Amino acid sequence: MKGQPCAPGPRYQALIELLRTAETLWNSSRVFFARWDLSPSQFNVLNLLYEQPEGCTQISLSRQLIMHRSNITGLVDRLEARGLVRRKEIPGDRRAFNVVLTPEGKKLVMAIQPHYFRAAEVVWNGITEERAEQIVTDLQSISDNATKIATESNEPK
Repeated sequence: MKGQPCAPGPRYQALIELLRTAETLWNSSRVFFARWDLSPSQFNVLNLLYEQPEGCTQISLSRQLIMHRSNITGLVDRLEARGLVRRKEIPGDRRAFNVVLTPEGKKLVMAIQPHYFRAAEVVWNGITEERAEQIVTDLQSISDNATKIATESNEPK
């Protein structure tokens, strides 16, 4: 009916709580990583590179971190200035670089990871491993649904 306010669906509150939780996790991460003078995004770059010793391009980093390339450039610049990563030329492509961890970067990630993994377990305290696996599956479905909405929103009408 025209003029009637639209009521939220039965799962709307779950969406609000998911967004609130994501914001809380991000803010807690900022506090957590501050002791190493890192942002959560900087740690995510370092942690990804730790898992890829051969390094990867900034485009690959942006895709893996779901972040715009221009943001990755700034992150890599700041990490490079601290001596934690370096850009390494890719033979045969003068425009592209692999970003790799320096020994100092690797040492820092190895120092942070035990604290990080412990904190991750505390965040999930009270949630069984089986329930956590189900939550991962559910969150992947929610992400896929959100991507579908975004894709459909960009289609011509």
